[in-house]
Amino acid sequence: MTEDQPDFIAKARAAAEALRAVFPPTPLLRNAHLSDLYGADIWLKREDLAPVRSYKLRGAFNAMRKRPEQDLFVCASAGNHAQGVAFMCAEFGKRGVIFMPVTTPQQKIQKTRIFGGDQIEIRLTGDYFDDTLRAAQEYCAEAGGHFLSPFDDEDVIEGQASVAAEIEEVLGRAPDHLVVPVGGGGLSAGCLGYFGTRCQWSFVEPAGGACLQAALRAGKPVRLETVNTFADGAAVAQIGARTFARLKGVGLASSLTIPEDRICTTMLEMLNVEGIVLEPAGALAIDALKDLGQAIRGRTVVCIASGGNFDFERLPEVKERAQRFSGVKKYFILRLPQRPGALKDFLSTLGPEDDIARFEYLKKSARNFGSVLIGIETSRTENFDALFAQIDAKGLTYRDITEDEILAEFLI
Repeated sequence: MTEDQPDFIAKARAAAEALRAVFPPTPLLRNAHLSDLYGADIWLKREDLAPVRSYKLRGAFNAMRKRPEQDLFVCASAGNHAQGVAFMCAEFGKRGVIFMPVTTPQQKIQKTRIFGGDQIEIRLTGDYFDDTLRAAQEYCAEAGGHFLSPFDDEDVIEGQASVAAEIEEVLGRAPDHLVVPVGGGGLSAGCLGYFGTRCQWSFVEPAGGACLQAALRAGKPVRLETVNTFADGAAVAQIGARTFARLKGVGLASSLTIPEDRICTTMLEMLNVEGIVLEPAGALAIDALKDLGQAIRGRTVVCIASGGNFDFERLPEVKERAQRFSGVKKYFILRLPQRPGALKDFLSTLGPEDDIARFEYLKKSARNFGSVLIGIETSRTENFDALFAQIDAKGLTYRDITEDEILAEFLI
């Protein structure tokens, strides 16, 4: 335990106690399905059941309660942080100006407006978040407000640590292993500051936004050249300076990255088996259990389900990604001869569990041939071995484009 840890623990507990005037502790629930699956005692900290369906309002609350004299709070966010700030502006009767990119979905804008009511103003600025952030910070300096960072703020880190305080209160101790999703690092830095070496750790990031892992390799925060925004709640280009100051000693062995498509398999599993709706970032910690294996058997493991702000219009995309990752859906371009019966020859190659999910005639690639985009769903991955063997036996030419990112982007 470091010298400042007892002080930090006390502050986190004070934040958790103060939060009770706003909402009760989010549930920490043992999950029988996951416990049986992994041979461990697995608990879920259900931040998806917070009033704004994520933990982000904790940090906003803590920062605002410490500044009773401040009237104006400003933030830049297109998601959970915006909603948390809006909720707390309404709670404290503070004025909030929330900058969001012009490209922010209307559903997120409306939810933010509902939480904040008359206390907030939403300004849509910039096509990209960096432009939005710059505009928010410039306005905040001119208007004399307090800029509320989504993660790189000591009061925010302290507020997010209330999650750890609630976990300890229910368990009566630190868990054996804590699995935490990482975006900008506010939640992970807060939990690490609270539990320290009292438990083992897994810090989990989406593969397309692994800013903590990049910082650990470089020894300092670095900006990722590109970020995959699918897991938008954890897709951050650069980890915070303050958060990394707390996380820099965790070691690469405790850092995990998860492919975005694999996250989708866990989202569907939790929805179909447990009836739990999670956003991609909210499913990160649970998905990481697949990589922990024997390391957690027989141990008490807590996974933080960080958020459940999921737009069900995205469900077809999630299902598609999950099927492709699991190998039960493939796309390929088939070269068919331009003669009667050619399509029938292809259809005869399909097995009893194979289903055509996409069929699109593209163009004639030669005088006597045409190209067709085919999407096939099946129940078992090995069915594709039999299918492709049948296609080869027919002498048909095809190209599997399932993993070809460029062709998939334009054709699928």
